[in-house]
Amino acid sequence: MSVLYKDDQEDWGTVCLKYLLFVFNFLFWVGGAAVLGVGVWTLVEKSDYLSLLASSTFTVSAYILILAGGLVVVTGFLGCCAVIREQRSCLSTYFFCLLFIFLIELVAGVLAYVYYQRLSEELKQHLNQTMTENYAEPGKESITIAVDRLQQDFKCCGSNNSHDWMQSVYISSKLSDNRVVPDSCCKTVTLHCGRRDHPSNIYKVEGGCITKLEQFLADHLLVIGAVGIGVACLQICGMVLTCCLYRRIKMEPY
Repeated sequence: MSVLYKDDQEDWGTVCLKYLLFVFNFLFWVGGAAVLGVGVWTLVEKSDYLSLLASSTFTVSAYILILAGGLVVVTGFLGCCAVIREQRSCLSTYFFCLLFIFLIELVAGVLAYVYYQRLSEELKQHLNQTMTENYAEPGKESITIAVDRLQQDFKCCGSNNSHDWMQSVYISSKLSDNRVVPDSCCKTVTLHCGRRDHPSNIYKVEGGCITKLEQFLADHLLVIGAVGIGVACLQICGMVLTCCLYRRIKMEPY
């Protein structure tokens, strides 16, 4: 009688673990969709700005999130199969997939944290140079578009202030047509509106575009970190549940 009671207890424990893993897989899929969405959003929503950055760390972090999100979708399906079939080999594969994705997200989190620490210094060193030396230059169309969009979206002019444009290659050339700032600095963009740099005509924001872009990127990095940590915590729970179910399932006969 005691042996039968023990077997029933073990069966109930196994059933509970299976249901918990099914619930986990659902949450895991949701988390994977969030990770994938954040990665795509980072690259698509403001992709023009990425060409203004000196390093590719921010872009690499976004690609890693997309990779992790895609793997989550596949791994979630594998997890359901492993639970239904109750085979140790499937559970082992599922566990190592979770561990692999966890490590990928850990790398993305570390990259985001490191880049967050040196973001301000990088922008101060490189953004002004990129804007003044590459704006409207042949072969630098992507940077020109990015600078114009940056100044219009964030309502700013110049890396630190509008006077930065006086040192630019574009303003010094005949192409500027007597402009003192690009037309994208204007509050209302019209052809040749950049010939007048009065505050009523152009954006004069304290800190310039560096401050605005730094805040934007910092917010994105915080979102990347928060989503990564949330899904990583889910994965730890999933690995613990998988190990528990693995121990309860009897070894397959050879």
